[in-house]
Formats: sequence, structure tokens, C-alpha cells
Amino acid sequence: MIMSYTSYTQFDVEDRLGGKVKIAYLNQPETFNALNRMVLKELKEFMEKCDDDPEVRCIAVSGRGQAFSSGQNIKNATDLVENIDETNIIKKIVRDYYNPMVLSVVKNKKPVIALVNGGAVGAGAMLALICDFAVATESAYFSQAFSAIGLIPDTAGTYYLPRLLGKQMASYLAFTGKKISAAEAKQIGLIADVFKDEDFIQQSENILEEIANKPTKALGLTKRAFLHSYDNSLVEQLEMEAVFQQKAAESKDFAEGIAAFLEKRKPDYIGK
Repeated sequence: MIMSYTSYTQFDVEDRLGGKVKIAYLNQPETFNALNRMVLKELKEFMEKCDDDPEVRCIAVSGRGQAFSSGQNIKNATDLVENIDETNIIKKIVRDYYNPMVLSVVKNKKPVIALVNGGAVGAGAMLALICDFAVATESAYFSQAFSAIGLIPDTAGTYYLPRLLGKQMASYLAFTGKKISAAEAKQIGLIADVFKDEDFIQQSENILEEIANKPTKALGLTKRAFLHSYDNSLVEQLEMEAVFQQKAAESKDFAEGIAAFLEKRKPDYIGK
């Protein structure tokens, strides 16, 4: 059963623009918003609920306190080590909790934006990077810290890091776990933008408002087309563009966009 927006235990949900924007604030500051099975389950349910809600036009994820997310809760992980070979427990956790959460973000029909307010480490960094784009405070940082405890990048890290950065830089960051600043993350193409800490809230709200007032169906189709482009040939992608463009042109927002252009006014999109 999908929970209501007010019943999550691992994060708070805040509305913007009368509910057109939903922001999930990870709210376990005592663990620097570490990830566990419950938060992954709830994030998946939250994403699915937003996906199905016609009033939601944009989704965001951020953190309370000093961190965005410190990644997998290490205390929980150490409790599993004793029986790790017999039960395949790590594989089960990745398959049953991490992977479904990733797909709920990546395949969501709504734009999903990461507002990185502090440190983003390991799976916490990947939670930001699987979003459609991420913006961060100047004081934020990113680290692919998996190798420090003998693990590989998960949460789609082995899929997205080479695509975002190329093999060389992806391997460098994954092998070393180097901590990089938000400014460097922007420079290498890992995130979209960086704002001064004191300006971050206002700048983030401006971005969310802009996205929420765009033609949501067209953005969702763009998102799907980008995802398929990783695997399609050029010919396949061109055909997909033709099909998706037809779908976009059948939307009410396309009609509104054309009318606004002809009438020389700002369009009033409704996301349908």
C-alpha cells in the first residue's frame, strides 16, 4: 500500500507551489541521513506516489542537517557480515531495496531534482546522481567511498558514472574514493550547478518553480528519450523522437504553447 505524503518515517515531505512541487527531506541527521532498508522502501513509495499524482509537476530530494546523505548505514552493514556468505544478504538488499528505488527515480514521468545541501557519500552520492540533475551548495562534496570498505559502486553507480564522466574519471573516483568539492563536481560534469550556501535555498526554489511550470508531459518524454539513448542506435533514436514528438504534440500544453507564441504572451502550462 502506498503511503500518504505525511506518513513517512525517514524523511519529511514539503509542498511548494500549492503541491506542484514535492520535496523529500531526508531527516536522520544523527546518522548524516544514512540509508537503510526503510528509507529506500519509503523513497520508492514516495516516488511512485508522485509519479501517479496528476497534481505533482516536479519532485526533489534533499537532506536535513549537515549532510545530504552519508550512504549506506555502516552499523547496519556490520551486523550482516557474520552471515554474509550463507544468506547472500547483500545481494538481496541491493536487488530488493536499492534497485527498485533507483528505477522509481529514473523511470519517473516527473522531473526529479537533487538539492545537495552537504556531504554526499557512496550510495548517498549516487542518490543525487541518478536524479535528472543535481544542484549543490558550495560547501557540499561528493565521494564514491565504496572501495574504502571493499565494495563496488551500487545505486546505479557502475551505470551512470562512466556515462557522466567517461571511463578514466569514473574509474579514478571509484577506485580512490576521492572527495571532490561541489565546484569540482560541476567542472567535470557530475552535477549541473553550484550556489553559495546563503543563496542555495532561494536559487533551488527558483529552479523548482521554473521546472514545475514547464510542460510536464514533454519533460517526461524527454527524460525517457534520454534514458533510451544510452542503448539505441542513431536510427532507433530518431524513430523514438518521431514517436515521442507526436505524443508531445497531442498534449494540451503543446496547444497552449503555440497559442501563447502566436498571442505573444507567456504560456500557462497545466502539465497535461
